[in-house]
Amino acid sequence: MASSYVKLTKEQAAPTEDITPGELNQPIRVPQLNRKRCLECQQELPESHNPPSDEPWMTGICGCAEDPESCKTGLFCPCVLYGKNLEALEGTPWQETCGGHACFLVAGAAMVVSLATCQMSPDTVWCVSEGLICGCCIFSATVSSVREQMQKKFHLKNSPCDSCCVHAWMHPCAICQEHREMKRLIIDVEKKEDTVIDPPSVQEMSTSTTVETGSS
Repeated sequence: MASSYVKLTKEQAAPTEDITPGELNQPIRVPQLNRKRCLECQQELPESHNPPSDEPWMTGICGCAEDPESCKTGLFCPCVLYGKNLEALEGTPWQETCGGHACFLVAGAAMVVSLATCQMSPDTVWCVSEGLICGCCIFSATVSSVREQMQKKFHLKNSPCDSCCVHAWMHPCAICQEHREMKRLIIDVEKKEDTVIDPPSVQEMSTSTTVETGSS
């Protein structure tokens, strides 16, 4: 097929002004490529996103009865449940974090019992009370880091209030809620991914079958 071309007229002549080198190669802004993305999972976020996010928790802070097993563990041995939560989130063995958590709880309980039963001078009572309050603040700020990591990773909102305040006033309920959330988002997903599916058996073609196919 013969090539064809269109001849330019005088009205279609090329512009006479000079073109700056690189003028036609300017970047183009595409709004679809400049959307907000999560720093943890890199998924797109809505324009109304307000960190940590507006996603509700699957269960409430007082919904401990929905998972009786974690409720019993969080009530009678919260250090173990806290360690398992941290293990599911970061991969750290729960035995490494359980000891420090238990030491904080035992020390706080001992100070409360001493204030209630022992006869102390007003200065001693003041010092023990001040130490108890400071220890409670340090403990709440430390254990609330797990809740904050969950909020960033799964885009969960502060519910019912700031994570540090939740652990300060409702620590057993908080770790139970975190365990239920991670059980549905992390533990159950890992169990599904670990499901083994046997591959199909290998089918072999015999030599006789090949020869018959070729002759036909």
